[in-house]
Amino acid sequence: MPKLIGAARNLIRATDDADTRQIPEVARDYIERVTFASANEIVAMLREVLADDWMALAPWARNLAYRLACLQRPDDPDLLREAAADLLSFGPDWDDHAERLKDQLTD
Repeated sequence: MPKLIGAARNLIRATDDADTRQIPEVARDYIERVTFASANEIVAMLREVLADDWMALAPWARNLAYRLACLQRPDDPDLLREAAADLLSFGPDWDDHAERLKDQLTD
């Protein structure tokens, strides 16, 4: 998990930095680490990174992380609610996806 958190923080720093040449490398590292992380590792990373600065992690990186965690734990109502709430925070582009997650809670 520390490597995933480090990858997320590197992504945040690179996107905040004026030197955008770093972004492809740190984005690739983040994507690779989050892709092979467990749902527990992903959720822990999101909670830690977002607690530091809720807006720092790019929406695409958050969406990917939540999506992968939800795919691993589709029956976790707390995770589905958290992911839906996060999607609604950056809508309206993802509102339909958030509504589908909320609908899973009632199925």
